[in-house]
Amino acid sequence: MIKKIIILLFFPFILMNICGCLFIVGGAVGAAGAYAVSKDTIQADTDKPYDALWNAALTVSRIRGSIKHEDMNRGFIELETDSTRVWIRIIRFTRATTRLRISARKHHLPNLSLAQEFFTKITEQAR
Repeated sequence: MIKKIIILLFFPFILMNICGCLFIVGGAVGAAGAYAVSKDTIQADTDKPYDALWNAALTVSRIRGSIKHEDMNRGFIELETDSTRVWIRIIRFTRATTRLRISARKHHLPNLSLAQEFFTKITEQAR
């Protein structure tokens, strides 16, 4: 009976670990860690201000590729770099909490490593 309960409690964590859905990036975010929410998307909630993240995302996007669409009010940037499409989404929850979400796809296939690279550069730039 106890084994069944333990297995049921840890099953979601084991499943996410096997599928690769949970991916901790590190301490570049502040208090929270970043995690992959799908095969092409990485996101984290951070305590950095919205404006700092937005300006950092624009700077990194302009350096790395060509911006196709940007909308500061919606917190959305779409760009293309090395035949990879990148979508950056910044969502303000409160004055102290902002979510940074980055997706990347190359030829319709997930490119999580590029999304991770963008995430790290944006969070470092937003300091």
